[in-house]
Amino acid sequence: QVQLVESGGGLVQPGGSLRLSCAASASIFTFNTMGWYRQVPGKQRELVARFPRYGSRIYADSVNGRFIISRDTAKNTVYLQMNSLKPEDTAVYYCNGALVNGQDYWGQGTQVTVSS
Repeated sequence: QVQLVESGGGLVQPGGSLRLSCAASASIFTFNTMGWYRQVPGKQRELVARFPRYGSRIYADSVNGRFIISRDTAKNTVYLQMNSLKPEDTAVYYCNGALVNGQDYWGQGTQVTVSS
């Protein structure tokens, strides 16, 4: 059973930065895609950024140009660098890994709060 463990959330002022980490218990190449999603109460979980199997990284329009997804294959870790944070970025952020057969793995989530 593969596990994904997020870290790095917290409270930050508008305009600030945070970096989230997602450590996988197996090689990140196990997954067809890996990425970050977020969810606020009463709304559906939404894609933030993702590494597809092939091609360029994918970003939600709302974060494009502010957030950067990256990975360290030696550490089996995916990162989300979040810059110029806005109050509307406040959410629980989840790491996701999806297998070729469609099976999804999720981390436990990490809270990000952007507030002055």
